[in-house]
Amino acid sequence: MNKFAYFFVSRYRAFGHAFRGWWYVIRTQRNAWIHALATALVVLLTAWLRLPARDWAVLLVTIALVWTAEFINTALEAVVDLASPRHHPLARVGKDVGAAAVLIAALTSILVGLLILGPPLWSRLFPPS
Repeated sequence: MNKFAYFFVSRYRAFGHAFRGWWYVIRTQRNAWIHALATALVVLLTAWLRLPARDWAVLLVTIALVWTAEFINTALEAVVDLASPRHHPLARVGKDVGAAAVLIAALTSILVGLLILGPPLWSRLFPPS
């Protein structure tokens, strides 16, 4: 196989690995379903409110931050379980800190969502008389 073909085959395989990881998170992490529901709700609400591109960009980056934190936390938990199959205080610290990262991302996303979606949603639901 020439270098050009190898490049595309290896990229195809890399995407396969990434999608397998994505599916693993969706399949095994209960909070991923909460993130998926929140993501769908925010995207639909943003479209319904016809928000400008800048608001879309901020919301999409915020959504990506939460998903990234969840994916990294899941990877961290798997590696900790592999390295320390028995309960160990440092393993617990690693898992707790990973979970805290997801919590920080999720709470921040809620605040960003309220700041961006709140005023136009309020105006749409309760128009000024």
